[in-house]
Amino acid sequence: MTRTRTFPHLLAPGTIGPVSLANRVVLPAMDMNLCEDGEIEQGDIDHFAARAAGGAGLIITGAAAVAFPIGCTSTKEPGLSDDRFLPGLTALADAVHAAGSKLCVQMTHHGKVARIDTLQGRPLLVPSAPSAPPDRSALADNTPGELQKMAAVAGGKRPTYHEATKDDIDWLARCFAEAAGRVRDAGGDAVEIHVAHGYVLGAFLSRADNKRTDEYGGTLENRARLAVEVIRAVEAEVGGSVAILVRVAGREFGEEGALTNEEAVQAAALFEAAGADAIHVTGWGRNPFSNFTDGPLPDQVGAYTDLAAAVKKAVSIPVIAVGRVLPEVGEQAIAEGTTDFVAMGRQLLADPDLVNKLRAGTPEQVRPCINCYVCVQENFWDDTPLCAVNPALGNEKLLPLLPATARKHVVVVGAGPGGLEAARVAAERGHRVTVLDKSDRLGGTLWFSGLTTPDNQMLLDWLKVQVQRPGIDIRLKTEATVDSIRALRPDAVVVATGAVRGRPAVPGSDLPHVHTGDTLRALMTGSGDVSQVPPLLRTIAKLGKLSGITKSAAAIRTVTRTFLPMGKNVVVIGGSLVGLELSEFLAERGRNVTLLEEGSQLGVPMALPRRWTAVRHANESGVQIHRQATVQRITEKRVEFTVGDKTSTAPADMVVVASEVSAQAQLAQALEGVVSEVHVVGDAAQVDYIQGAIHTAWQVATKL
Repeated sequence: MTRTRTFPHLLAPGTIGPVSLANRVVLPAMDMNLCEDGEIEQGDIDHFAARAAGGAGLIITGAAAVAFPIGCTSTKEPGLSDDRFLPGLTALADAVHAAGSKLCVQMTHHGKVARIDTLQGRPLLVPSAPSAPPDRSALADNTPGELQKMAAVAGGKRPTYHEATKDDIDWLARCFAEAAGRVRDAGGDAVEIHVAHGYVLGAFLSRADNKRTDEYGGTLENRARLAVEVIRAVEAEVGGSVAILVRVAGREFGEEGALTNEEAVQAAALFEAAGADAIHVTGWGRNPFSNFTDGPLPDQVGAYTDLAAAVKKAVSIPVIAVGRVLPEVGEQAIAEGTTDFVAMGRQLLADPDLVNKLRAGTPEQVRPCINCYVCVQENFWDDTPLCAVNPALGNEKLLPLLPATARKHVVVVGAGPGGLEAARVAAERGHRVTVLDKSDRLGGTLWFSGLTTPDNQMLLDWLKVQVQRPGIDIRLKTEATVDSIRALRPDAVVVATGAVRGRPAVPGSDLPHVHTGDTLRALMTGSGDVSQVPPLLRTIAKLGKLSGITKSAAAIRTVTRTFLPMGKNVVVIGGSLVGLELSEFLAERGRNVTLLEEGSQLGVPMALPRRWTAVRHANESGVQIHRQATVQRITEKRVEFTVGDKTSTAPADMVVVASEVSAQAQLAQALEGVVSEVHVVGDAAQVDYIQGAIHTAWQVATKL
């Protein structure tokens, strides 16, 4: 995961206001949606306590409503407006303290996105009425089921708006102050005032939302006035006993008039003068349907460290940087003095023990976030986040793994993500494990996906470390047959052979320039069945293998930017996850790519924000996209297809079939009656890519 093995700056103690912290790692607010009518329940406590026990110096809750249920996005978020919320807050503070960390409660009023106000018939509190709704064209790539879930949480009601009066402004300041008092009374160590992400205080701060002409609009000082008054009210209530953090967007993205970094720097100085003990610098893409991956959950590593550095120059209080901060990025930023603390959200969802593993000098043991956005997708329909690589997220009681009641010999067929995860979990529970794979390398489709999605390579690197342990015998270049498995005398077999990739039933699909995922992998890696690959390309693939280039996904990514052994014109058939990512990969390498998708949606089953961004990137890269396209025939030079009543052709020196993928487990059927216990996981059971592979493998291996 990282070249750095020591993290002296990241793990050094630090102070924010009156609060001393064991290290510089912060869990930022990420909504878990585990509360009941605003009251914190055991699931929420378990979640945050696990990250505290894992070593994070400061735990920040998800957004908590200062006027619950007014100003809420969900009744599953914590409430702070009544003493009935104190028992849950107190239990949470006690659990975090018992685990060795400190608790901060994020306080907010969601303003123009306060969904519960609309559901309950209240107008949304805003500085100024919005001039136009956001562009929702990206929703064209949502499936009908996803659209139904998103519509269900909106209740079919349309929002109305109320421009805040002076009475509303005074009421907001009181709500924040009283909420902070409850956090203090519950034993909390800090509060975070949310002045970002379009919520009401952040909306007042941004010219794009605030069109007022009174003392709360116009100049930056006026637009910051409401947040300043809230900070002063909170400081008067809890100052000196509870640390006061202020979260501000270091920049807003995607709209004219959005908050600039220069304005954020000026605002941070005003917030310090008002009584803030720290500034937490985030970022925000103003339209979640087009630039969610610009913010608040960026896809760029260390996305906001430069924004935080600018703020740090203007204030004397600590600065917290967030934005896909990996441990080595955080270590470097703190060492260089560009920030004082770093917040790792998705990293700590993937591995709650991250800090303890860094402290132990074993960063290679940290399970990485692969930046897939599966977690945040669930928030779009008010559900509890999932993690593609950590099946225990949201249900921490699944850990620690229970030892097996009886030691078994488990044979795992397939060394892709499902097979490696099954082997890892089975071995950790005490079983003896043998892994068989006909390939010459670990990873299966995960290795190949690392070409187009480098973040997936981090997961493979981690899995490789996990299976390097006593009790796991890995046998590559080994074909698994009924006879060879019988000879191993297993007690249980886990079939993780992946999906089957076919060809479309159209004329020309068997031509030598038509590739499935299997033949393309053979071409790119020099491994596997290359009998269908033309002789020249077969020779190039062999040379690449001999030189060692094809052993490294990173090397292939680099080399193919200048040399790619395929023609100029490529047609990709199938616009699901693989086809969409492959199209962008090829277009970035100078190929003229035509993408043909038979359905209406692209990028399924990518998580929504990632899908919307991937479609945008494909368009920006010049990919010619045709939806509802039916392939009629393939010739040596072209692909003929129809969209509706119109027939078209696309030039094709190479055709890649990214459709025709199905789940099959013929080996499992053949083993019936031979082995008493046979399980199928991953794409061999159901095509659901990394998340499906990891989760189904976990479910099977925890029950062996």
